[in-house]
Amino acid sequence: MDRYAQTNLQLFNQLSREGYSNFDLACIRNAYELAIRLFTGYYIASGRTEIAHTVGAASILGSLRLPAPVVASGLIHNVYGNGDFGDGGYGVAAARREQVRNAVGKDVEEYVYRFPALKWNAKTISAIRDSLDPLGEIDRHVLLIRLADQLDHHRSLGGFYYHGGVESCREHITRNGHLTVETAENLGFPALAAELARVSRETLLAEIPVELLDPIARARSRIIVPRSYRRRLPVALRQKLIRRLRASRFASLVGRIPCV
Repeated sequence: MDRYAQTNLQLFNQLSREGYSNFDLACIRNAYELAIRLFTGYYIASGRTEIAHTVGAASILGSLRLPAPVVASGLIHNVYGNGDFGDGGYGVAAARREQVRNAVGKDVEEYVYRFPALKWNAKTISAIRDSLDPLGEIDRHVLLIRLADQLDHHRSLGGFYYHGGVESCREHITRNGHLTVETAENLGFPALAAELARVSRETLLAEIPVELLDPIARARSRIIVPRSYRRRLPVALRQKLIRRLRASRFASLVGRIPCV
């Protein structure tokens, strides 16, 4: 059985067993309710739902016995990048921050706000590992959210489906996997470090059928809206536009007929 939750009920049951209070669970539930509104129809590159990923990340954070606001943040950690706020925008904005604060409180929102500011890539991982001492508690927790995000992606082999595919994912782990492990150790979480090391080894050895890989790898999450919810023009307006289009095509065709 998978150690980490993939659904909200599995997550709530896990956290109850691990001693989180009813107040804690209410905080985490509020974050889940926001997640299902803002991640509706979102899928990551592998085809896995965004919700499954964020629940997995929150489950990892809960297994580390981190405070409830940190676990709640795991459920919406990437909402400013992938969440659908209905405003057509992207990234952090004042109105978006207010919406998140109203739903989950300022403590949770602060973690979510700082998450995208922590640039995590091949150029920054080493520097982050070497500069932990000056970090305050909030930034340390944000870094743990990032590590949980990475662990959840790699344990499901989700990195194989991103742009660059299997070889790119393996190359990243070969170059930077030990830095991620060392970062967890230096933060004082040896169990997380051990999990990251185990998953890195398994990912380097794993194989998946080529038929499962999308021939056009998607580097980002994507949204799929149910047909019944897609915007449609009113029937009368649609029919009027069709008539005009047909009339325009007919006039164009008549104009091409040579005079005799």
